[in-house]
Amino acid sequence: MTPPRRTRRRPQPLTPEPQPAPRPSQPPQPAPPEAADGQGPRENPERLYSVAGSGDGGRTDLDLVTLIVARAAPPVSATPEQTAVLRLCHAPLSVAELSAYLRLPFSAMTVLLTELITAELVHTRAPIVRQAVPDRSLLEAVMHGLQRL
Repeated sequence: MTPPRRTRRRPQPLTPEPQPAPRPSQPPQPAPPEAADGQGPRENPERLYSVAGSGDGGRTDLDLVTLIVARAAPPVSATPEQTAVLRLCHAPLSVAELSAYLRLPFSAMTVLLTELITAELVHTRAPIVRQAVPDRSLLEAVMHGLQRL
């Protein structure tokens, strides 16, 4: 007796779900341009030049972990990127976080932050470094407190 022949199931192509019609109050958003290597949207070099300017002036020595804190509200004359930095930095944020939030490369971010530092709109400070080994007296106090529970 021969076993029954099995037919191989092939995955069915998924039908795309119908897209909701755009609301008349909002124009449809164009899709971001794809990079040549297909890795995702590419950056617009004209935007980077308009954000960073010519870059002729000196730059402040900033590290990826340097914390940025806003000193004042954004002035009326501020660019959209400067306004976004000042609004984000009510609480301290690192340069790397700001660069990620604004989707700007580190080099353009340093130029933008240098302009804000010279205008005294932001304050930089070194990152908070934690001690490598906790204080023994603190650990003993926590241990005794937990034993009393």
